[in-house]
Amino acid sequence: MNYSNHALNNTGRLRNGLQFKPAAATLLMLLLDAPDSHAQTAGKDVELPSVMITAPIPSSAESSGVKADTVVQGDRLRRNRAANLGDTLSHELGVSSSNFGPGAGRPIIRGQDGPRVQILENGIGTGDLSVISPDHAVATETLSASRIEILQGPATLLYGSGVSGGAVNVINARIPDRLFKTPQANFEGRFNSALEERSGALNASGSMGKMSWYLEGNKRITNDVHIPGRANVHDPNSDVGFIRNSAIDTSNLSVGSSYVGERGFIGVSVSRLDNLYGIPGPEGSKIDMGQTRYGLAGDLDNPLKGFEQLKVRFNYNDYRHNELTEHEIGTRFKNREQEGRAELVHAPIANWRGTMGIQLQNRDFSAKGDEAFVPSSVSQSASIFMLEKRDWQRWQFEVGGRFEHAAHNPQGALLQTRNFDLYSVSARSAWKFIDGYQLNLTATRGQRAPNTVALFANGFHVATNTFEQGNQMLGKETSNNFDIALQKTSGILTGKVNLFYNHVNDYIFQKSRDSNGDGLADRVNAEGVLDPQGAFLVQDYAQTNAKFYGLEAEAIVAVVPDMLNVRFFTDIVHGRLKDNGNIPRITPQRFGFDLDLKKNAWSGNFNLTRVVRQDRVAVLETETPGYTLMNAEMAYHMKLGRSVNYTLFLQGRNLLDSDMRVHTSFLKDIAPLPGRAIVAGVRGAF
Repeated sequence: MNYSNHALNNTGRLRNGLQFKPAAATLLMLLLDAPDSHAQTAGKDVELPSVMITAPIPSSAESSGVKADTVVQGDRLRRNRAANLGDTLSHELGVSSSNFGPGAGRPIIRGQDGPRVQILENGIGTGDLSVISPDHAVATETLSASRIEILQGPATLLYGSGVSGGAVNVINARIPDRLFKTPQANFEGRFNSALEERSGALNASGSMGKMSWYLEGNKRITNDVHIPGRANVHDPNSDVGFIRNSAIDTSNLSVGSSYVGERGFIGVSVSRLDNLYGIPGPEGSKIDMGQTRYGLAGDLDNPLKGFEQLKVRFNYNDYRHNELTEHEIGTRFKNREQEGRAELVHAPIANWRGTMGIQLQNRDFSAKGDEAFVPSSVSQSASIFMLEKRDWQRWQFEVGGRFEHAAHNPQGALLQTRNFDLYSVSARSAWKFIDGYQLNLTATRGQRAPNTVALFANGFHVATNTFEQGNQMLGKETSNNFDIALQKTSGILTGKVNLFYNHVNDYIFQKSRDSNGDGLADRVNAEGVLDPQGAFLVQDYAQTNAKFYGLEAEAIVAVVPDMLNVRFFTDIVHGRLKDNGNIPRITPQRFGFDLDLKKNAWSGNFNLTRVVRQDRVAVLETETPGYTLMNAEMAYHMKLGRSVNYTLFLQGRNLLDSDMRVHTSFLKDIAPLPGRAIVAGVRGAF
């Protein structure tokens, strides 16, 4: 058994495969003129393997031709695994991290962050509070993930409305959906010198008759992060060589069991996540987070006439975290959330295959303490959705739709309940105009309701040094996304060039208040009194139109097929408000290359990435210098007896010991990324 997901499709085959990714923009003409592999490899085609996606309709990216998903698994996931989800995915095209120190980091996709990027675990929301503040960690453990999917286009409408950035789905096998002939297990242990990290994970699964079981546990402990220079570039008295208060102590334990029959399965799971991590900064704050997650999942083949499968998922999340200052609890956050969904996959109708379903969610949120800038509230939503696919000659089509009713009921005087009706539609087509070449077109119109922070916030937000003022009159936000991609799928040169444009009506954002009209933003002191030298910038939630546009591209050259590949990549995104002002914390342009080598039991990787200086900044935002990141890895794969496979790996991260400041982070001036690090570990399966 390996770390790939073990979910089976309807025919009982193991879902497996590697990701097909975009091509470098600078090689667009080469993609169009690249010679056939027959001429280069003496009759042997080099064709990228398909990707199996855990969507309601099992399909591969190549065979469907209408999905632009990214799948991170296997060696790529292990190589880039970090303590938080955002940093783990920050090496993927179009993805960066909010990076609030090593303990917290949320994915940012094409400049979209917060609620515009939905985080899922096995197709259900994580039930955390990471959208409220960047210092709140995502409640999913990367050590537990067998793979991570990034979904865009029509498929996102299965999970949420107005997800203009996309959806990130973390896959693990907590509820087994198959029977095992013999017990199986995976393990991984690693050490990172820059974090003084000691981490390990172990999971095991097996069957007894018709019952399957699953056990999982992992642990991560780090010390303060080592950096190449001074933590705060503007403070000559700040710490040198490390980031104070950046340590992590995380543990996770999960159990699951299911009954597997001839027509499907039904199972349950319980998991517990505890995460204590520091927030870099002069306050020395820590967050003590805990979540208990109860899950139920079931699939039934041929449940009704005309339907091929019924899928049911339900989770109950009991989440809380305490914000600690000098070992005293300053603020208590709690979130009790239930979410359930049911999907029916119908038999083909006029050559269309698809799924339809419903989704219900209830969230009971409370915040109490000195820094409770958001009132307690109860939020509910009910949704119906559909996704349909069809092949026709050299064309492939995918359409999706979603209607959602959402309501936010705040628990406070003079605060009004807000209700929203949200409509979202999406369509994608793929045209294989020449063998080995494909043109993809995608259009999505999605609506999103403002969250409780944008509507009802009123108080100090210490994590971002702001005084936030919500706006109860905010309307829904409507995004209009357009993508065009040229893809080459076979030959010694493969890849994709993708251009995207997103026009957002009534874009919700934070705007600095200028009560005097003198061009200077208002600031308040710790007592809430206007003070030009105050530590807290007054921010009002407002709406205007905005646009995001950019490019993602990648080319892979099979220098020696099945042995040596070279990958070139780049991505860039621009974000502008209606008045032509830049949107803050937009990801700077990146470009670079990878070398991947496989020879018998050995494998290796070398990566060089250049992040350019970000000078496209918003009002009151400072520029961020560029940096060069160099990583390398060697791994040796071994087999012990007939059933034990394991891999020894040694990595060098940030080998140039660059001072790397993340422009998308609120902490860029006081908490850079780790310095030079040696990562050593072992991974195995038996």
